[in-house]
Formats: sequence, structure tokens, C-alpha cells
Amino acid sequence: MSNSRTNPKVDEFLSKATKWKEEYEKLRNICLDFELTEEFKWKHPCYTFNSKNIVLIHGFKEYCALLFHKGALIKDDHGILIQQTENVQAARQIRFTNVQEIVEMETILKAYIHEAIEVEKAGLEVDFKKDTEYKIPEELQSKFDEIPALKAAFEALTPGRQRAYILYFSQAKQSKTRESRIEKYMEKILNGQGLKD
Repeated sequence: MSNSRTNPKVDEFLSKATKWKEEYEKLRNICLDFELTEEFKWKHPCYTFNSKNIVLIHGFKEYCALLFHKGALIKDDHGILIQQTENVQAARQIRFTNVQEIVEMETILKAYIHEAIEVEKAGLEVDFKKDTEYKIPEELQSKFDEIPALKAAFEALTPGRQRAYILYFSQAKQSKTRESRIEKYMEKILNGQGLKD
């Protein structure tokens, strides 16, 4: 691994890591075996090819993971790719609980990274569900009917922001809760902001 290919922000991230430090370092070495650019995105090491995200290293309480941005397009011959939640359409993770698992899977991990790069080189794209496939909660539809500017502002949001709102509002089991969530976020929608902005 040549130091000219490493990113100082990733060095800093690793130096401060208390949990998963050894695992992160091993995953980093594996990623740097490829002609990928090491970047620091979303507060984690991210590896890109021609400025396109290929794989990200991140950690959670119970596991650390290698996240493939277009993992849904990778042939999962070993059955190890995990879809984090049912709403995640493109990304898939391979999870680890110790460095030994990474060492034992190194050859497989390299094959998956190689395939992820080939997917990007081929220009393949994940066929995302259209936002029209997400059901707009009736409470939101009522607000759209009542306030046309809200509907226009909502439709001007990016598809990802629209989807995040629809999913968040829909998760509430009671109509009253859905209504209060919509009331709470109306101003953000009118200002062109997403749920987390």
C-alpha cells in the first residue's frame, strides 16, 4: 500500500477509532489493493472509481461492515450481502464481528469489490422504485388538497427526499400521529428541505 493513495482524513479517522480499529485497518488494506481512490465521505472511509462510490467502511454497535453502494447488482454467490432495511434499494453490506472473519473472507471480499468495480465500469444502474410506487398517506394528500403550495413544494423535492417523508409519515400507526408529523414538517417541505436537512 503506497502512502500517496491514502487519505489523511481516513488516517485521522483510524487513529481515533476505539471500536473496530483492527477491522477497519484490514478492510482498508483490502480496498487499497484496487485502483480505487480513498476518500472520506459521511464521516467514513469511502472508495471510489472515476468519482463513483464503490464501497464504504463503517461500524455499528454490534458489527462493522463493508457497504457496496450498488450491492443489489452484485451476484451474491456466497449469500453474504445484507440489505439493511426493506427500504434500502441499492446498497448491500457484508458484516463482520471480528478481524478473523475478514481475514478468512479476504479472497471473497476482493472478488466482490472487483465485481462492484466492473458494475461501475459497465455503467449499470440500480432500477429504483419510482416514488409513484410509494403510497402517499391520505393525511398528506388532504394537506396537498388544502394547501396547493405544499403539494408543489413536495413535488419539487428530490425523489429521495420525497420518499423519506412518505416513509416517515406512513410509519405512524395512528392517523393523529401522521397528521402531527405532517404539521411538524410542513415548513421544511415548503422551504425545499428534506427530512434530515
